[in-house]
Amino acid sequence: MLLKTNSFLVKATLLLSSSLTVMAGATIAPALPAMRDHFAATPNADYWVRLVLTAPALFIALGAPLVGTVIDRFGRKPLLAFAVLLYGLAGTSGAVLNNLGLILVGRVLLGLSVAGIMTTATALIADYYVGAVRAQFLGFQAAFMGLGGVLFLSLGGFLADVNWRMPFLIYLLALLILPLVVFVLPEPNQAADAQNSGIDATDVFPWQVVALTYGAAFLSQIVFYLIPVQLPFYLKQLVNANASQSGLAIALATLFSAGSAIAYKQIKTRLSYMGIYAIAFLSMAVGYLVIGVSPTYAMVLVGLAIAGTGLGLLMPNMNVCLTSVTPGSLRGRVLGGLTTAFFLGQFVSPILSQPLSGAVGLDVTYRLAGGLMVAMGAVALGLGWRWR
Repeated sequence: MLLKTNSFLVKATLLLSSSLTVMAGATIAPALPAMRDHFAATPNADYWVRLVLTAPALFIALGAPLVGTVIDRFGRKPLLAFAVLLYGLAGTSGAVLNNLGLILVGRVLLGLSVAGIMTTATALIADYYVGAVRAQFLGFQAAFMGLGGVLFLSLGGFLADVNWRMPFLIYLLALLILPLVVFVLPEPNQAADAQNSGIDATDVFPWQVVALTYGAAFLSQIVFYLIPVQLPFYLKQLVNANASQSGLAIALATLFSAGSAIAYKQIKTRLSYMGIYAIAFLSMAVGYLVIGVSPTYAMVLVGLAIAGTGLGLLMPNMNVCLTSVTPGSLRGRVLGGLTTAFFLGQFVSPILSQPLSGAVGLDVTYRLAGGLMVAMGAVALGLGWRWR
């Protein structure tokens, strides 16, 4: 029997499903150096191994708009259940496959599954809850994504020290969540949701807000993904760090991200959307600049903590903003577009950072990323002043 949306089981299912998403690709990040060594005989192995990490992001970006359209027309729950099943099967395929090309195919399917989970879970939260309750729950969602990252990355680091294939087994956790999705989540009443939202579907579509949000998501994720993609190599170069040290370092950023996401509701009662963007971007700027000048592992951790604090405010701020200004009948498509912007940024990140870091070094690359965040923080402050 389906439960009411305010039940503990419904909320837990939404949060557990969401925890599978943002760090899905980065779960195997600590294993990248060992994977590169294993496939050293493969031409361009350095590039292809990094693509194993980021290929899911491209296919999340490609799949999310289609997912948004499908769930707006045909409902949320069936697609979410299928996506969770595919996540578990495709994600673990790297543990048994012996060909780098086939591993990439598995990562493509993983990306499509994440597109389904992330877009649908966020749409369900927006369907089930309104107002301050929605803002609080979207903060919790971002926090669970961060905590999932802490768990998956830390565990991935320790497993990678045993064997580079072991972190792929973490994706089996999705199969434990699948029964909850099937038997616990109710399908929302779209008509009632549109009435409760207070937004008329005939209202002018907020193109300006949507476009600015998508642009901010894209650029911030290019910068964010410098951490899972390049940090293991940066730490190995800086202090000869092993896989578990790299995993713990990346997990620290997600831990602080989770903490600030939990506080999002309280922060939103005091600040505008643009004010929160400014704080988030400037925190990330300081964090990346610290990483770029760090001579020690401990100082890198300080930079990661500061950057993570800013990062944790971005996702709930974007989700609350977009779900507040768009009608329920278009919500899946708008959130699908946001998912595309997020993960397209993650995919583009190593394509840009790899040649850049080769030319100027990883330390300078992190400093340049900090400079970009300073510029975005200044833009947010300017827009906040203009629109106040």
